[in-house]
Amino acid sequence: MLRTVYTTKAYTPEQVAEMLQLSKNTVYELIGRGEIVAKKIGKLYRISAPSLSFFFTGLDYDLYQADQEDRKRLSPVEDEIAKARATL
Repeated sequence: MLRTVYTTKAYTPEQVAEMLQLSKNTVYELIGRGEIVAKKIGKLYRISAPSLSFFFTGLDYDLYQADQEDRKRLSPVEDEIAKARATL
């Protein structure tokens, strides 16, 4: 039987507070408002690294990566649109 091992780093609210130079209470307030997505395991919260990326970008990390790839391909698409408009 194969098992998938997830290697996403998870932080405590205290660690996040230290990284962001915020108080622990502020981090808990951000969690409560949904600005930082955290998972509660028993009485403890854990915050994944992608959740922190979401906090700064407003996008899930997967969506952020897809957006970056789309932006790389945007210029050729815009060029084709300009060519098509020129023939009208």
